[in-house]
Amino acid sequence: MSSQPQARTERPPLTYETFKRSDDYHNSFLLVDDPILNAAQQNSKDGGLPNIAVSAAQGKLLNLLAKSIGAKRILEVGTLGGYSTIWLARALPDSGSLTTLELEEAHAKIARENLSNAGLADKVDVIVGPAGDTIKALEANPPYDLVFIDADKQGNLVYFTESKRLVRKGGVIIVDNVVRHGQVAIPEYTDPNVEGVRALLKAVQADKEVEATTIATVGDKGYDGFLYAIKL
Repeated sequence: MSSQPQARTERPPLTYETFKRSDDYHNSFLLVDDPILNAAQQNSKDGGLPNIAVSAAQGKLLNLLAKSIGAKRILEVGTLGGYSTIWLARALPDSGSLTTLELEEAHAKIARENLSNAGLADKVDVIVGPAGDTIKALEANPPYDLVFIDADKQGNLVYFTESKRLVRKGGVIIVDNVVRHGQVAIPEYTDPNVEGVRALLKAVQADKEVEATTIATVGDKGYDGFLYAIKL
């Protein structure tokens, strides 16, 4: 047996192109081309919406997570053009429902168009207004099974606190964009979005009503991550 050390395989540099190539490769095996989702993306682009929706792989993950817990009632905070809404609503049974909160009427209009095109308008209620207000008017009757928070990061703590009130025991709360290119972990770095994430993490640390973890992600949306919590 040779005692020579094994040469290390040279790894490609970690760049956005690397992340996107990996996403595209895996998606070519695990996702199918979807005209409905493609149309939703195009309609959102044509309507001038920012390109900040979840990626296709992240949308599929949301869909699978909702299916894995048998979700029948879902709350989404931050609709944008309804791309993630379609992924989540498709996980619901025929009797299921989804409520999604959107600040901008222009965004809600496009989301409703996309949901209608997807055949999901009867399952989804789009509520327009500041989510910090509209979420407080919701009732847990019955409680939600899953909450997906993907709105302004300064409101994270309010949205999370209200979501705890609305979700069932054993239910799931997911908060997107909590890694933010690693900036959250740089003490000297600050901006309103990062501070919103930090406030949430500090609150969850002391919260005995939930268990949570953060999963960092890379892909065609760059380097970010999400917080995954279960209500005890």
